[in-house]
Amino acid sequence: MSDSAPPGWIYNETVRMFATAGDPPFEDHDELVRHWGRAWGVDNDVGRIRSILMHRPGAEMSIVDPGKRIESIGSFGDIEKGWYFQSDSVPPLAEMQSQHDAFSAALRARGVEVHVVDGVDGGRLKSCYTRDPLIMVKGGAIICRMGTRIRRGEELAITRTLARLGIPILRTLSGSALMEGGSFAWINPRTAVIGCGIRVNREGAEQVAEVLKRQGVELIVTDLVGYDIHIDGSFLMIDRDLALVDPFGLPFSFLEKLKELKVRTIEITPADNKWIINSLAVAPGELIMPEGATNRTLDRLAAHGVRWTVLPYAAMQLNGGGLHCSTTPLLRDPA
Repeated sequence: MSDSAPPGWIYNETVRMFATAGDPPFEDHDELVRHWGRAWGVDNDVGRIRSILMHRPGAEMSIVDPGKRIESIGSFGDIEKGWYFQSDSVPPLAEMQSQHDAFSAALRARGVEVHVVDGVDGGRLKSCYTRDPLIMVKGGAIICRMGTRIRRGEELAITRTLARLGIPILRTLSGSALMEGGSFAWINPRTAVIGCGIRVNREGAEQVAEVLKRQGVELIVTDLVGYDIHIDGSFLMIDRDLALVDPFGLPFSFLEKLKELKVRTIEITPADNKWIINSLAVAPGELIMPEGATNRTLDRLAAHGVRWTVLPYAAMQLNGGGLHCSTTPLLRDPA
């Protein structure tokens, strides 16, 4: 090559020689391992959990003032400051911590890598429910936009935590979107659902759908009942084609869609503690669940080959969330 070649030509030819195609896509397993160290993300709700995000309730719970009872309801809260505690009694923090510790210990005993959220502050007493500020999809996270004042701002602590862990953030919801992760669920690796209601709007669902569409995932958007805030109070995948459901919290159209997708369902009864829907599938057909399931429901679970471990979690539930709410899996095996 002549020394007189124009610098612009040399630059362009070099760039052309080293150009990299868009495929394989960002979420490709080998791409993620090569450039991000691990194949972060999930595409199902039942594969064996390898890594999870949690937050032990702590000093932020001090914002709860038992003197601020809302007499007309029986719960507690301060409209001006934005905090609320929706139960009629406030458990000792030590009791909440003890139950949370037992849960995280049970996960670690199964070989799950437990990560904790950095920098929880501002009296955000719901931060122990790490399910809600983010959604994990293939390749990384979608940062949500919380639908109540006491939770707005959790997104920053989650973002910083993900950055520390080296987990890609594929999108941060913006504009007028409202979205909380407890109202998102994987049905199978190609199908997910969002329940819209008082804390999740159509704009939030649409922004999540834009990410999923690029991964070839269909998003079902359904409406929740009344003032229900999250779909994980009524719907939980517990095996590859098996779900635990509360039919009173789901529209008929969604129950029919599950049949179309060949998902079998076990319906809880009014005699069951409704919190059992908020269990956590730690592997296909393997649950950690709270107390309160009836023998009828346990027999039906056993008949479908489901195994479970029961943990007391009533004190944590008084703050408005259960076992499922208290976790976000960061890595799951394929279903």
